[in-house]
Amino acid sequence: MSEGAEAATETDPNAVPGLVLTTPGGTSFHFDPGALCLELLPTGGPGAYARWEVLHGPADLAAWLPGSRLRLPADAVRITDTQLTAARTLRDALWRLAAARAHGKAGAAADYAVLNRAAEHPPLVPRIAPDGTAAAPLPADGDQLASTVARDAIALLTGPYADRIRECGAHNCYLIFVDTSRPGRRRWCSMERCGNRNKVRALRARREPE
Repeated sequence: MSEGAEAATETDPNAVPGLVLTTPGGTSFHFDPGALCLELLPTGGPGAYARWEVLHGPADLAAWLPGSRLRLPADAVRITDTQLTAARTLRDALWRLAAARAHGKAGAAADYAVLNRAAEHPPLVPRIAPDGTAAAPLPADGDQLASTVARDAIALLTGPYADRIRECGAHNCYLIFVDTSRPGRRRWCSMERCGNRNKVRALRARREPE
């Protein structure tokens, strides 16, 4: 996770894919991790990432929905405390697996088992509103939400972009994304943040006298 970056805020349903992350200093920047499953990671995580935890209750996970690729209203999914715990367990497993893949490693069998268990539940059923926007799914719960995320993760990890899962190139940023660009040369979580800061550092270095 990017040092000082907090969880995603809600975004406009018509906005480009991705999240709007806000730093403790109040600066916001756009971050598109390239996949639904990776959008869940900035909400917290295992180990040192626990300091960024924002999923303290079911309402917190529900609040994540509008800003995600699902673009669903916060009240579209009923989430219990038990389902929230399961979603956090899934997210932590995703962190470890995505980070492992970003560094050319396979990941732990236990984490793959977490994905498979979550994916066993029926997923959310997509629906469309008369105005062409995403509509709330049929009565759905947290298990279906977790299944949708887990299935997306399985598709990513077994698909053509599995080898393009990367960690931001900044020394103090650990945000993970999948590079879906045609040239496949994406290095930064966001050009607004880490990419721009790297440019500024490089410019200063060139201007410094030898």
